[in-house]
Amino acid sequence: MSHHLKEMCKSLRLAYVADIYEKIPFEEPSQYLEALFQQEFELREAAKGERLIKKATFMNDKELESFRWGSQVKFPPQLDQEMLIRLDFISRKENVILTGSPGTGKTHIATGLGREACRKGYEVRFYRVADLVELLEKAWNEGKLQSFRNKFKKVDLIILDEMGYVPFSKDGAELLFQLVTDWYEQKSLIITSNLEFSQWNRIFVDARLTAALVDRVIHHAHILSFSGDSYRVTHALSNYPS
Repeated sequence: MSHHLKEMCKSLRLAYVADIYEKIPFEEPSQYLEALFQQEFELREAAKGERLIKKATFMNDKELESFRWGSQVKFPPQLDQEMLIRLDFISRKENVILTGSPGTGKTHIATGLGREACRKGYEVRFYRVADLVELLEKAWNEGKLQSFRNKFKKVDLIILDEMGYVPFSKDGAELLFQLVTDWYEQKSLIITSNLEFSQWNRIFVDARLTAALVDRVIHHAHILSFSGDSYRVTHALSNYPS
């Protein structure tokens, strides 16, 4: 491609045409242009998805394709695996709660759903709950809480991982409650927890605050239960001879 054509592609913001135009089969002009622009569009969408994945700050690169679905995952009556993977819950601003034993795949699924959401153009953020509370307390102490809350205005899906692994201070619990209240019916949440809802008062201290938080979280929520042995422990033990 000539320098002049490359410059025109740049001006038109056709980021990939210069690299792919020779690879598109030519049958007739309209077919060629349609195929060329379709490829440009698909490459743009893929690049956007990767940018969104990077912004989401996932802790690992787990994908839904590598998860071993089985009887250890119990779906609610109104949801099945196919519906979950379609991500319709995000456009409806519904929540997905993954509860059960440690090591059974909750974070894997949450991450896989989040990465797929990025590829579909959704803004996603991933936090371990303890880390998020720490950031909230820091923002509060520095007088930057509102600025921190504003960061979520354009976010579609927030993943809160490991709810219940670390108890919060009273201030931390109240700050997290404020944030979840901001998101209520405005965003979708995916929450992973090894605790049943009745046990959340262990981490939130205040019973009334816990009840109010649970009420907001489970309203419009799909709750998936995980059972069975820890995959990590089983896999580790399988590496040792009996």
